Amino acid sequence: MAGGAVSIASSESLDKGLKSGALGLVSSIVIGTASTAPAYSLAATLGLVTATVGFHAPLVAIGAFVPMLLISIGYSELNKADPDCGTTFTWATRAFGPKTGWAGGWGIIASDVLVMASLAEVAGQYGFLLFNANGIGNNPTSPWVLLVGVLWIVVLAYICYRGIEVSAWVQRVLLAIELVMLAVYAIVAIIRVAVGHAPPGHMVPTLSWFNPTTLSLNSLVDGLVLMLFIYWGWDTSLSVNEETSDKERLPGLAGIIATVLLLATYGLVTIAAQAFAGVGTTGIGLANPAHLTDVLSVQGTAVFGSAWIGSVFSHLLLLMVLSSAAASTQTTILPTARTMLSMSVYKAVPDAFGTMHKKYLTPTVATVSMGVISIVMYALMNFLSGGNVIADSVTAIGVWIAFYYGLTGWTCLWYYRKMLTRSARDLMMKGVLPGLGGLILFAAGAWSLKADWFFSSGQSYTSWQLPFAPHWDIGGVFMVFLVSALIGLGCAVAWRIAGPSFFRGETLNRSTPTLVPEGAPLPLVQAGPEARGAQGHEADAD
Repeated sequence: MAGGAVSIASSESLDKGLKSGALGLVSSIVIGTASTAPAYSLAATLGLVTATVGFHAPLVAIGAFVPMLLISIGYSELNKADPDCGTTFTWATRAFGPKTGWAGGWGIIASDVLVMASLAEVAGQYGFLLFNANGIGNNPTSPWVLLVGVLWIVVLAYICYRGIEVSAWVQRVLLAIELVMLAVYAIVAIIRVAVGHAPPGHMVPTLSWFNPTTLSLNSLVDGLVLMLFIYWGWDTSLSVNEETSDKERLPGLAGIIATVLLLATYGLVTIAAQAFAGVGTTGIGLANPAHLTDVLSVQGTAVFGSAWIGSVFSHLLLLMVLSSAAASTQTTILPTARTMLSMSVYKAVPDAFGTMHKKYLTPTVATVSMGVISIVMYALMNFLSGGNVIADSVTAIGVWIAFYYGLTGWTCLWYYRKMLTRSARDLMMKGVLPGLGGLILFAAGAWSLKADWFFSSGQSYTSWQLPFAPHWDIGGVFMVFLVSALIGLGCAVAWRIAGPSFFRGETLNRSTPTLVPEGAPLPLVQAGPEARGAQGHEADAD
């Protein structure tokens, strides 16, 4: 795509080359649900949440769902008007301008790159634990764990490279293993508590677990930011919108359904795990510092027993987390590559990231780049602070999630601001609910950063001391977020100098037509700032 203003006449050449109509509703729901990696997310986060909020983890799991549902509604409404695989990047640019849109795109990229280190580490560890190599599997900084983690990234990046249909098929298999084993684990754990066969430290579920008045506001917000991580990922359903049939409607519906499925899954498993293991700091207690970032691997034998059938189910539990990490690795690469593809098409990043495979119809350079960058980041973070930086990166990811999800909520409100008086539905679905979700997430993200500025007052596991007076210890969460934000700022400044057309509003603005697949009818486009609003009206009418 040549630089300069985009015109309707060139609309056909703007087709990104993705394989349209390759996914249906079920595949989109599977991709959105698998992207959150329920088993991995619980294994990596539930201990951290418990250490923060104690026995209120089930309350926080439900509380974090509320803004997720509100934002998924915003995603759905925006997708009806503009089903672009750039999602937040594209929509925020149309609503607020190039700088804000680019920041939204970077939020997606930064979140995905940071999480790859944790995903690869868990995949590497569980790979060895599955074969009883506990000495290696329990050491996250082992070079063997690093090697297996890197190989996982390579394999899953290759699957993404081969095409969206192959990726969707793999996701169906991995998600089936994951959800079945989570249900089996939760049911067996609850039954053992009910019949009195749970280990010391177990807890009987009570309504006090859901009482927020006995929890400090600081702990509640910190817990919510952590819980955002376990819900994060359903928006992949929207990132593959241009490859989905009925792309204006089905991706948004899939995202909403995925969030509801996640609520049911997380609510059941969180209650079961807390009841069976308790919130203690010893043994299999969820708050035990020895396994804060891996609470499921130590529970297999305790839940299923040591007999041969118990051994089988214990190893299936390990396989579940391993397959979950693998699934999320794959579905983390998918949205990042498509965000970079969209940014390339609109000249927000170099043209090379828009290169498509002629046979597989996938963004090749963007996919390979995501894999390579993830490997470099994982290798770097693996050797920093004995693996604790990865624990801090999970919380920092929560801040990035709060940023770009919150931005999407406010984008929906602003995007449709002149239509909110048309009906009560428009007011609520296009304005109040997404806007409220954005407000909650922005507030949670800002609170978390404020708390983690000082190492002693936040939830960080690492710190960095200022090299000058007053020599404050800055929390690792704040530093991970700050460094990733500065890298993004540097990239934006460099590209504004090298390729300024996007930042001048020449390639993407409110009057830019929606990209359409070859052969599809061109959208109705009006000139001027109200153009996008008019298109949103037409999309709703459809």
